[in-house]
Amino acid sequence: MRLKRSDLVTVFLRKRIVGRDDELNETISYGDSQKLLMNVQPASGQVATELYGDRLRYFANAKYVGNAIKENCNELDGVCLNAGPSDDPDYRIVSIYTYKNHLNLTLERIKQDG
Repeated sequence: MRLKRSDLVTVFLRKRIVGRDDELNETISYGDSQKLLMNVQPASGQVATELYGDRLRYFANAKYVGNAIKENCNELDGVCLNAGPSDDPDYRIVSIYTYKNHLNLTLERIKQDG
């Protein structure tokens, strides 16, 4: 499958780094950003509505062609869709489905304070 160039948007992938603080609580930070091109659409449909219910407006579906994202490796990594490459990511990868020529990603908005 080829993605139409006019439908692609620039996003930044930031790898998730799990660490520990002084009290041994888990802390999550993100590594350097990597520029990617994806086709991103809001999540919709009856199945998505049944899965996510009222939270559906916080989800997006993306299609990606390339080698930077792999199934069972990049789940929970951050994606800067509406944020800058040096900002904290505003979405995280919830699921990755591999097809023959592309990946289907489900993105969930990360709750931001403020």
